[in-house]
Amino acid sequence: MAPVSLIGIAILVVLLIIGVPVPFCFATSMVFMLLAGNYDPSMALYFGYYKLNSLILLAMPLFIMAGGIMGEGGIGERLVGFIEVFIGRVKGGLGAVGVVACAVFGAISGSASAALCAIGSIMFPQMNERGYPIGHSAALISCASVLALLIPPSIDQIIYGWLAEQSIAACFLATVGPGIFTTITLCLVNWWLLRQTPLVTPPKMSLKERTVEVGRRGKGAFFALMMPVIILGGIYGGIFTPTEAAAVSVIYAIPVALFAYRGLNVKRLGHVLVDTATTSGVVMVMFFFALILSQLFVRENLPHQIAALILGISENKYIILLMVNIFLIFVGMIMDDVSGITLTTPLLMPLMRELGVNPLQFAAIIGTNLGMGCMTPPTAPLLYLGARVANTDMKSMLKPTMIMIIFGMLPGVLATTYWPELSLWLPRITGFMR
Repeated sequence: MAPVSLIGIAILVVLLIIGVPVPFCFATSMVFMLLAGNYDPSMALYFGYYKLNSLILLAMPLFIMAGGIMGEGGIGERLVGFIEVFIGRVKGGLGAVGVVACAVFGAISGSASAALCAIGSIMFPQMNERGYPIGHSAALISCASVLALLIPPSIDQIIYGWLAEQSIAACFLATVGPGIFTTITLCLVNWWLLRQTPLVTPPKMSLKERTVEVGRRGKGAFFALMMPVIILGGIYGGIFTPTEAAAVSVIYAIPVALFAYRGLNVKRLGHVLVDTATTSGVVMVMFFFALILSQLFVRENLPHQIAALILGISENKYIILLMVNIFLIFVGMIMDDVSGITLTTPLLMPLMRELGVNPLQFAAIIGTNLGMGCMTPPTAPLLYLGARVANTDMKSMLKPTMIMIIFGMLPGVLATTYWPELSLWLPRITGFMR
């Protein structure tokens, strides 16, 4: 591996570990690579601008905006209430309600942090009243918020599809299977951890009572439940593109939040717009530097050197995929999912092609790995956010979090890696797989 590439990677990793803001980490490594490799800076600037000049990327801030609007607008409360009718009246059922609610909210916002804030703020007081340990509750909802990165529409898959030149609609479908699988495993782990914990469980309903309650709460959650139907139905029905779907989601979310649920006013809408602009601006700056850095690594032939290095260790496909997973887990430990996808997609794609791994399966592999990385220290942005939303300390969260990662999230990563049909069956039967 070329010394310039090695030093560039070392600079990036060290800066990330010591806590330098991610855009500056990529920028510093990029500047070193430009100077040490005697590259023309104007070429790098042109490449960065050319790659960012894409309508596909417009979907990202629009989905962030829609998620913020619906999170502030009271959608989470309606979703939780509706789902609780079905699974909330058994021991540990309220925890399962939170997991499923995060998955459904992911079908609206595509943002893990939005799902965690919206669902967590509703679930934590209720779980506390029913005797759930606060560390368990915070760990469970934080881990479940990762489902928003797997259940479409997913901001991560928009970025991956754009970088890998794949159909974004197909990438959306590729993570549905892993998302459902992880939803089930997290619910099972939640039940197992609480099997000996005394909890307050509401009395069971008769069939008639349940039917009446489903109708009542379903009516209240109607506008919330229609949003993923409109977005995903429009995309897969060929009515609009993912970018147009993101715009439709904003147009739909504003009147629903302002007038149907009345959880949002004009002032708070302004705050959501400012937060969206700030988040999108930071991400775009990071994209600019990360894309240039990735291109410099490509020019240094780093992707093929990585492929040769890994293939030199073993020619067994399954061993190589295990090594790729370990590498992605390490990347997820030191940087957020968006940064990780931007950096690793161009680096690992040549190796995936050589192994014969379908790009859509790799979309799911990279999505599950980097999603899990959002919960893995030292970076662990969702872990810290969950502690803040639950108003608890990290110490109480660490043990249940590690159990949920090992037994609730890691099986999804391994199943996605070694069982291709988990991610490919839906794109295949819908005709979106090339």
